[in-house]
Amino acid sequence: MKTTDVIVVGAGPVGLMLAGELRLAGVDVAVYDRLSAPTGESRALGFNRRAAECLDQRGLLPRLGAFRWGPMGHFGGVRFDLDLLDEDHSGVLGLSQTRTEQALGEWLAELGVPVRRGREVTGLRESADGVVVSYAGPEGVGEESARYVAGCDGAGSTVRALAGIPATVWEPTRGMYTAEITGVSPRPRPIGERLPGGRMVVCTPLGGGRVRVVVHDPDLPARPEPGALTFAEVAAAWRRLTGESIDDAQCLWVWASGNASALAQTYRRGRVLLAGDAAHEIPPLAAWGLSAGLQDAVNLGWKLAATVQGRAPEGLLDTYHAERHPIGEQLIRNARAAAKLYLGDEAMDPVREVVGELLAHKDAAEQTAGIVSGLGIRYDLAQGDHPLLGRRMPPDTALTLPDGRRTRVGELLRTGRGLLLTSDTDTTNSAAAADGYRDRVHVATGVWSVPGTPLDAVLVRPDGYIAWTSPGTVDDLAHALAHWFGAARVRQPAGR
Repeated sequence: MKTTDVIVVGAGPVGLMLAGELRLAGVDVAVYDRLSAPTGESRALGFNRRAAECLDQRGLLPRLGAFRWGPMGHFGGVRFDLDLLDEDHSGVLGLSQTRTEQALGEWLAELGVPVRRGREVTGLRESADGVVVSYAGPEGVGEESARYVAGCDGAGSTVRALAGIPATVWEPTRGMYTAEITGVSPRPRPIGERLPGGRMVVCTPLGGGRVRVVVHDPDLPARPEPGALTFAEVAAAWRRLTGESIDDAQCLWVWASGNASALAQTYRRGRVLLAGDAAHEIPPLAAWGLSAGLQDAVNLGWKLAATVQGRAPEGLLDTYHAERHPIGEQLIRNARAAAKLYLGDEAMDPVREVVGELLAHKDAAEQTAGIVSGLGIRYDLAQGDHPLLGRRMPPDTALTLPDGRRTRVGELLRTGRGLLLTSDTDTTNSAAAADGYRDRVHVATGVWSVPGTPLDAVLVRPDGYIAWTSPGTVDDLAHALAHWFGAARVRQPAGR
């Protein structure tokens, strides 16, 4: 029986990103997907700022081709002014999920990761040192052994069910129709046009003559039958709510969805892990689910790689659930709150007015923008009082090296290793303390700064989050390195 270090189930953006993270760290990984080819359907049209930064840290943004940065300056349709903020919270807009998958697929091909399409997982059973995966595919049925399995197979995850991981479910209460069309040009309504009775229509021009239309209506089925929706039904609903006809459009694809949500009660059971919609399912809302899933992948990848390779400190893999499950809980809460504002009927108007007044204040706008952009995430990584501890290191932070060359933090993270930044003002001899970790942590010394936050040295995890600062962290660098990267490599004396 063939054995692989990690089998990733699901070839969407989350599964592809996780597989790339694992391979970048030297792990033998394969991707399974039940579909024989990508669907070409793009449920998400971009992702938030933090997800974009995660891609930038691996040098992947240029692979996406042309896209635009845009302010995601609304929460549930209640707008706020991003110009109030000190930092850019703009997200990636107008980028189809198909293009994201293509770019990630090309990256995996260069890394030598096989994507086995048409292979559907039908069973999981634990073995003495791993998981045996049963599958059905074009070549028939078979089994493959893996040390770990990662379920990135979306809402209603097969891996989650086979692993017996329970989920908390919020039952659907209403439905929506989505279609991508060409040949007609309805009036654009990119954020949505609210209609009486909790109804809404959305029309987003995508370029190249393509248009995305969405119909939100409490009268639509909350549990639509998969594959049963026709474009004629979408066109009829659009005409009923807007008075516009899109009947003569050429339909590229249609999709019916309810508004159910689900959260896995654990992101790890033994050697099976979950990421993306398999872990936290929400209705389509400003690509929040995709954005969170990409961040799951980047959080999990380096931890799982270190575990597979036997160099992880005790408990490292458990920090994936500890850090990301609370983010999943917040995602579900925030999405449900935003949906109430977005799709609620006229009874919600007073609430919208109050929220709008609050968001006119900088502190409230900053808190809300941090939710939408992902820049507000802070993990409990160490004891200390530095404001950046546990937050992401801004990837655009510039570093001037001793030879005069300039680079960015985002570029220094592209190998998927940790990063120790030191400076001339560092009196703790941080670079020497990291000598035994040079195989896992890149050390860079130069001139750099983060506005308003004095730092002499900083340890950045492979996912871009700050695990130690000088000054501002109680424990020393040696403790932080051992806690996140395991035992130091001991140099052998010459001649041995």
